[in-house]
Formats: sequence, structure tokens, C-alpha cells
Amino acid sequence: MKNKMRKTTQYLMPFQKNGEAKDRYRIYPSFKLEDGEICTGIKSLANRICDEKIICIDGYIGVYFELFRKSLNNALLEIGCTANWVDVSKAMLSEEQVENLVEPFMGKPDSIFGTRATIGLADFFDVCKLAELKAKHGDNLTIYYGCGASLIKNEGILLYIDLPKNELQFRVRAESVRNLGTTKVSDMKTTYKRYYFIDWVVLNKHKKEILKDIDIILDGQREDVYPWMEGDAFRKGLKQMGQSPFRARPWFEPGIWGGAWIKDKIDGLNKEVKNYAWSFELITPENGIVFQSSKNLLEVSFDFIMYAEGESVMGALDYSKFGDEFPIRFDFLDTFDGGNLSVQCHPRPEYCKEHFGETITQEETYYILDRKNDATVYLGFREDIEPKRFEKTLWNSFNSNTPIDITEFVQTHPAKKHDLFLIPPGTIHASGIDNLVLEISTTPYIFTFKMYDWVRPDLDGNPRPLNIEHGMKNLYFDRKGEKVKKEFISQPVELNKGEDWVRYELPTHEKHSYRVNRYHFNSEIAIETEGKCHVLSLVEGTSIKIESENGMCETFQYAESFVVPASAKSYTITNISDNEAMLIVAFMK
Repeated sequence: MKNKMRKTTQYLMPFQKNGEAKDRYRIYPSFKLEDGEICTGIKSLANRICDEKIICIDGYIGVYFELFRKSLNNALLEIGCTANWVDVSKAMLSEEQVENLVEPFMGKPDSIFGTRATIGLADFFDVCKLAELKAKHGDNLTIYYGCGASLIKNEGILLYIDLPKNELQFRVRAESVRNLGTTKVSDMKTTYKRYYFIDWVVLNKHKKEILKDIDIILDGQREDVYPWMEGDAFRKGLKQMGQSPFRARPWFEPGIWGGAWIKDKIDGLNKEVKNYAWSFELITPENGIVFQSSKNLLEVSFDFIMYAEGESVMGALDYSKFGDEFPIRFDFLDTFDGGNLSVQCHPRPEYCKEHFGETITQEETYYILDRKNDATVYLGFREDIEPKRFEKTLWNSFNSNTPIDITEFVQTHPAKKHDLFLIPPGTIHASGIDNLVLEISTTPYIFTFKMYDWVRPDLDGNPRPLNIEHGMKNLYFDRKGEKVKKEFISQPVELNKGEDWVRYELPTHEKHSYRVNRYHFNSEIAIETEGKCHVLSLVEGTSIKIESENGMCETFQYAESFVVPASAKSYTITNISDNEAMLIVAFMK
């Protein structure tokens, strides 16, 4: 039964710390709370709520509400408590009405892109039916449950069950969950499109609205154990995190270009997985954050900290610009012994806003964390580029399913460790084989216009969609020839130095909205946030210790990415490696 619930060979995160190595990259980083704040027993939850009269159990799409209902109901019966359970999905619009509601945001049927929804969760419900459900409570315990349960607006306590995005997608692939308001099974492309542009937007907005009212928060990624904590303790934990260095929980994905570096270098992953093309180090629409008390772990989505402490995390100026959207992303692209990435570009800002409703676009850089052999990066056009011939060649390849020599049009550049390649919107690019790229970018990440993909299917043997038409409307064809070497490969500039440290600027393009610094140090450095959120990664050395002005102390390892909120004000980093450490720091301009 369990294998049918999630389609993946990757491990489920344990609900208790199991002795991760302290000196190696950690796949389950956690933020420590006071002991005893996280509970794991369903019986303890039953004891906590049994004296209530009305309870709403709300939660995210993909939560197995029926499994949870059965488990909690059995625990309640064991202590002599009988509950009347009311499924709020009975008050939703018909599936046909839901389809009509979401259709304006779904884009063209053959496209992977839609437009960010402007509707709310209440729009999925029939007001009269909700009122009928609300009237069903009596003298005994009544429990309303399902996505949107808090819309009942009865007095009583509110439980919220959250679900990490990686586990949601594993459940989707197993066809064990559906989109909001439907029982239909769609292909993964359509399902994901609806999640990204509609369901997540709607449910995230709802999550923010009810955050202050949540009495109990639960982690719903397992079928038999539901870590939980009191809402006040949860909000207190978010406040502490919003002032302290912290690391999001990374997750890993196979891909058609996927390499061997992540599998070989990172402990704790299932080595039977074909490859790990991605590490979602900090792609905040899909990352979680993990709290720990005693040995117990509880994961919630990253956006909770932005809803509760966004200004503390980002600083007043950037929070006024970006709101709840964390603007910087870090991820790994692994092509060691794998394949080339697709040749691609990202949309210009005005195009992204007009066509997809996004407030920011993807402004990318490739930082070469590691490489081998004659690894290269594809970047910029050759001097003799002819746009119409380029487009015609791409379409001929697509229609006839035949390979082309992309280097007739696109330049290749040798990739060396610690190079930074600049890829502002509208720039043709791809990583070649045998690179481990730390991709530093702004947050949106599905708006990649693949223009040539080496005539290869995806991991399931299906054709990978290309976006030649979108790409041609966004490319800058004057990014070519010697200009690319001069303006799109960053050359470090020394900013200042001390007795055993040097700080470099790695200049980004004028179209990039963030800066990148790199510190080389042997013992200790002190950094001021100056009202900016810092995103960091240790790119040389084994371990560092970081202590913020508020006294919070944490240790980070090689290749780990982490966040220092603007409200930390200043922090000191100590090198606890045997050799020189190098640290990347990215922040908004």
C-alpha cells in the first residue's frame, strides 16, 4: 500500500534525528526549538483536543485527510471521545464549475505555462453548502476537515496539516492525490501547471490569512506519524528563525542530464536512484524548513517564515519590493558523467509579467563549484549569428527529430572551478557535461524556454517540450562574439582585505538585481547585513561556524547553502577547516 502512495525511490524524511554526520553535508538540516515542543504521537494529539466542542482541520493540497481522520478518530475512541466528522469538500463547487473557474489561468493546453491565479480558496466553495455544513455541529465534538475547513468560521480550535512540495509531487506521480476540486487524473505536465499557477497560489494565500489563528500545526508527509506542535510555539519558532542563520531542507531530483557528483558526494541519499540532476538548495516555492525539539522533527513549507517574518528576513526595503516572495534561489545542476542541459533562455521581465503574471523573472548565473575533464559552458552567440537561420534550424530539428551542431550558433567556454558565468534574461545558455553548477538566480524557475534539447526523451521516454517560439521572442542576439567574454564572464575584483582574509566582488550583469561577493579566509571574518538578506554557500573548506549578533550559533558544511536574515544585522564566521575557506554571499542590489 505504501508504495502506491508515493512514486519515488527516494527516502521519506525521518520524523526523528537519526545521528547525521556532523562534518558532512546534511540532507535534513533543522532549526532547534526548546525540548518538548514537538510531539509525534496521535494519542497525545487526541488528548490535547478531546475536550473541545468544535475543531477545524484545514490543510494543504495532497494531504491524506481520510487517513488522518481514521487515525485520529481511533485515538479519540480509545479515550472515550466520540466525534462527528464533517468533510468540507462536500461544499465545493461541482467539478465542471471548478474547471470553468481555473480555465482562464491554465494557458494553452499544449503549453507548460499558465498565468498566476487571482482567485481565492473561497471561490472554490458554494456559500450555501458551507452554511449548511456549519449548521451540523451539536453538543458533541464536531470536527470539520479538508482543504478550506477554516472557511466554516465556527468558533473552536484550528489545526493545520502542511505538506512539503516534494512529497506532494511524489504523491501526484503515484496518482494518489488530485488537483484542488477535481477527481480527474491528468498528465503530470497539466497537473503541475495547475498546481503552480492556481492551487499553490490559492492555498498559499489562504495559509497566510489563517497563520495567526492556527492553534496546532502538523506535518502531513507520513501516513502513520503526524508530528505536531502548538501554534504559539510554532510562531515563536518562526520569529527566532527570522533573526538567525538557518538552512532550508534541500531535496533532490533525477533528470535527463543528471550526473554522479551529488550521488557520490552526499551521504544519506538512496544510491539506487538513477541520478540526481538537481539539488533544490533554496528554491523557496518548493523547499521546506524543519524544526527540531529533542529528537523530534517537524517540516513546514518555506513560505510560512515569509508570511510570519518576511520583513525580518528580507529587510524593510527589499520586503517592500518583493513582499512574501523570497527573491534569491540557489540550486545545484549536476552533469558529472551525465549530459548537457538543454540550450535555453529565460524571459525578459516585461514578458514574464505580461504573459505569466510573475512580478520577477529568472536572472541567472552559473557558479562552477566543481568540474572535470574538458567541461564547458554554452553561453552567447557566435559573431556570425543569423537569427532567422537559427530559428529555422531549430524548427527543422524539432519537426524531423534530428540532431544539429549547436556550436554553429552558440559559443562554448571552458569551465574552471569558481568561474561565474552571467546569464541575464534573454541570454542563450546551457551547462555542458562534467560540471557541478551552483546556480544563483532570482526565484521563478519554471520559465525556462528550452530551444534545443539534443533530440532526447525524458526519463519516462516521452518527448521533452520545447519553447522555441517563446525563446525567439526573448533572445538578445547582440550578446555575441567577443562581447560575451568581456561582459558575461565575471572577473573578480578585490574590495578589501585583512590579515588573513580577502573579500572579492564577482560583478554581475547590469540586468541582474543581485550582487555576489566571495570571501577567502583562514580564521575569521565579520560581515554586516546592512539591511539585506544574505544567501551563502561554502564553496571551499570543510566546515564553518557562524554566530549572529543575537547569539545564535550554527555550523555549516561544504556545499551547504544557508540564509542570514537582514535582522541578524551582523555575523561572525569562523573557519574550522584545515585549509582556506571560500564563501559565496549573494544579496539584492
